[in-house]
Amino acid sequence: MNTFLSLPDRRAAARWIGCLLAMPLTAGFLTACSPDKPQFKSVDLTGADYAQGFSLTDQNGQVRTLKDFSGKVVLVFFGYTQCPDVCPTTMAEMAQVKQMLGPDGDRLQAIFITVDPERDTPEMLKGYMGNFDPTFLALRPTLAELPELAKAFKIYYKKAEGKTPGSYSMDHSAGSYVFDGKGRIRLYSRYGAGAEALASDIKLLLKNSG
Repeated sequence: MNTFLSLPDRRAAARWIGCLLAMPLTAGFLTACSPDKPQFKSVDLTGADYAQGFSLTDQNGQVRTLKDFSGKVVLVFFGYTQCPDVCPTTMAEMAQVKQMLGPDGDRLQAIFITVDPERDTPEMLKGYMGNFDPTFLALRPTLAELPELAKAFKIYYKKAEGKTPGSYSMDHSAGSYVFDGKGRIRLYSRYGAGAEALASDIKLLLKNSG
């Protein structure tokens, strides 16, 4: 039986055959006919169906959503102000990343979301952000909002009781989420990956967003 190909089909077949013939017989030939894709150092979450956004009050009493930062890369970290190590290290790294971006640093918005709203008052959060960068924002979910938010972002948190009621600590996930200028989740940066790797990934996102 004869198989009839329409003109568009014949053209597509010709392009594919031409591409095959042009391929060198090396291990890297499979990439020759595929579109360019950014090579991120962080975990690529493009197309993920979680971590889709938030609507939370910041340290200044203003309700914030991802739409507020259209055109900017948004870096989101969950932590708490009395965290002894992971949180201040991550926030200091975010400030370093912003500096490394140079003039493009203004196109980065770092956001800290507390997992300890009981102790992290707006005043406490305002002072904490001031330790790192005055443009950084802290968001404070209510105790009722926090479980659903954690589920939506697939992050872990749990109170670890201390010797007194107010001396507890918070176990929590340590990585950061990165959203592109259109508010889409793109990357997950693992704790300890380093400022250089994160800055490199953000530069790629900024470049691809024009």
